[in-house]
Amino acid sequence: MNIRKAKISDSEQIAPILLLAMEDIIYKFIKKEDYASAKDFLQYFIGKENNQYSFQNCFIAEENNEIIGAVNIYNGADLEALRTPIIEYIRTHFNPEFDPELETKAGEFYIDSLGVNPKYQGKGIGSKILRFLIEEYVIKKNQTLGLLVEEDNPNAKKLYLNLGFQPVGEKTLVGKKLEHLQISPKTLVF
Repeated sequence: MNIRKAKISDSEQIAPILLLAMEDIIYKFIKKEDYASAKDFLQYFIGKENNQYSFQNCFIAEENNEIIGAVNIYNGADLEALRTPIIEYIRTHFNPEFDPELETKAGEFYIDSLGVNPKYQGKGIGSKILRFLIEEYVIKKNQTLGLLVEEDNPNAKKLYLNLGFQPVGEKTLVGKKLEHLQISPKTLVF
């Protein structure tokens, strides 16, 4: 398995993988539970530059020329600028009142979403992607990584805790209560 920075040509394959991790949130963004619309929305932004879901902010895991996992990560300090084109698009096309909470802020690189192709789930792909991010951001760049985990996803929380993430608070995003976890150079245990 190889993990690399995503390219614009990966956008079509990244969208359904990331959508696995954020389908219900995208439904709330676009105000309808329609998989095709949600995938099209996400693919549109993954294929564009300078927004939070852009291919520029993604890494992919591939094996045998197939994308088997994807992760979306960016500097929390950049969230408002990266989110502006998305908010404007949603307000114009779906929901004029759209005003989402800030899920991250300066001081962390935020793992927005992580997905693994269903054919490859349960094989440690997500763990390998997270270990890659810990190596790249925490160890090499001396940065803090943060993410949000749903209360009703104890398996994901267990994985994050086993990798060294620690609870630092709670957040609400589109009405959903989430736990905020972080790992930093000072909390890293070898």
